[in-house]
Amino acid sequence: MARIFSYKHLSIAPQTNNHFLPSSLYLLHSQSPLSTDKEVETLYRIITITQTPEGLKHSLKSSQISLSNDLIDRVLKRVRFSHSNPLQAYEFFKFAAKRKGFYHTGFSLDTMLYVLGRSRKFDKIWEVLVEMKRKDQSLITPRTFQVVLGRVAKVCSVRQTVEAFWGFKKLLKEFGVDCFNALLRALCQEKSMSDARNVYHSLKCKFRPNLQTFNILLSGWKSSEDAEGFFDEMRDLGVDPDVVSYNCLVDVYCKGREMEKAFKVVKEMREKDITPDVITYTSLIGGLGLVGQPDKARGVLKDMREYGCYPDVAAYNAAIRNFCIAKRIGDAYSLMDEMIMNGLSPNATTYNVFLRSFFWANDLRSSWSLYQRMKETWCLPSTQSCMFLIRLIRRHDKVEMALELWDDMMERGFGSYILVSDVLFDLLCDLGKLVEAERCFLQMVDKGQKPSNVSFRRIKVLMELANKQEALKVLSEKMASFGSSTQLIQDDKAEYEQSSSDFATC
Repeated sequence: MARIFSYKHLSIAPQTNNHFLPSSLYLLHSQSPLSTDKEVETLYRIITITQTPEGLKHSLKSSQISLSNDLIDRVLKRVRFSHSNPLQAYEFFKFAAKRKGFYHTGFSLDTMLYVLGRSRKFDKIWEVLVEMKRKDQSLITPRTFQVVLGRVAKVCSVRQTVEAFWGFKKLLKEFGVDCFNALLRALCQEKSMSDARNVYHSLKCKFRPNLQTFNILLSGWKSSEDAEGFFDEMRDLGVDPDVVSYNCLVDVYCKGREMEKAFKVVKEMREKDITPDVITYTSLIGGLGLVGQPDKARGVLKDMREYGCYPDVAAYNAAIRNFCIAKRIGDAYSLMDEMIMNGLSPNATTYNVFLRSFFWANDLRSSWSLYQRMKETWCLPSTQSCMFLIRLIRRHDKVEMALELWDDMMERGFGSYILVSDVLFDLLCDLGKLVEAERCFLQMVDKGQKPSNVSFRRIKVLMELANKQEALKVLSEKMASFGSSTQLIQDDKAEYEQSSSDFATC
């Protein structure tokens, strides 16, 4: 297991890096015109294709692309959402940071920390933070704090997470209730609410809770009894609830199918001159779907307009989901058409609602038609979209569709290559498509992603039977160059499983 980011690593000492080229060899502009898509793609491919830090630096110099803040922000964002090689991304980040007079943006810093944290490179996270404290401490914000603690809490114990929390005291100029709130948010998201509650009670004497503190805790409770208890404590401390507080209470009631209580809270909000917002109504729409009232939920879309609150994509998605659960796909499509007429563009979540229904109905034709519609509207599928599609394709043994999906992923950089490739290679190997399997394998490696050992073993058996020893030698060397990335694969699967769980319970 990767080294834990815990208190024993939280000692600040001067650090030097000898891995950078002299600044005179590369001209870096921190202020320049907005970057182009071509520049983003070029730098992204450099990060994914090069295998060593030296090769990365050489390719960056040869590209003659001036690195601006906007360009770096966009490249790192691409790295994050395409699950690219985190260590090469880190080398790119360091290369840019070393340029004379250059300062990263807070967005680049937080994105880089997220990428490293996802692959459990906690030692690298600390290197970044220490260097940033030396160069521009103002970039280390509670948001940065939140990003790091979120990744720590995901894989470490509550005790280690709290130790990492106290270690940040040496990095931040102000260590107050905002940091305390970041800790609670990380625990609410990655641990249990009982853990968050225990930490809250043990530290609230050191950090006076504010409105945000209670809103964070309220947003995590699953039972109305717990939420009501914290609502009462909030009032006892003289903290007046706002629309976020009330929305948390409405959401708990809706998820618990206590719709009468939810509508009473909305009524109380209006009496206190707190205007329900689109989040309030979206919760009501979701709750009505859970109690089997999709038509009444659709009526909420009309009611909210009368109050001057217009539905957004999330509100429509909730209403569409209700009809899909009720197996009224025609009504769901009608709502999607309505949202488009109202100037809203369906997103990956919208399509995933349909894809999930088609998956369970074993309807590949409708799934594939919807995927083509996504492409036509330039809506990038999420990892969940890809998994619904590839698993259904696998069930029907449609190699051409599988390869088209894979090639789209390669070209446009969406979805998790690791998760999709496992199903893809399973299909190709079962049908003896060795040439196609080898091509996809090499494409994946070129993107800096390591195929799973299970997939490699399946391809290896086929190559041995076909007596393709030279090709097998190449693939074996490619696999060996990655070392062990078991943890990265586990993180990827955990992220997908969590998203699937969240989707199923909505």
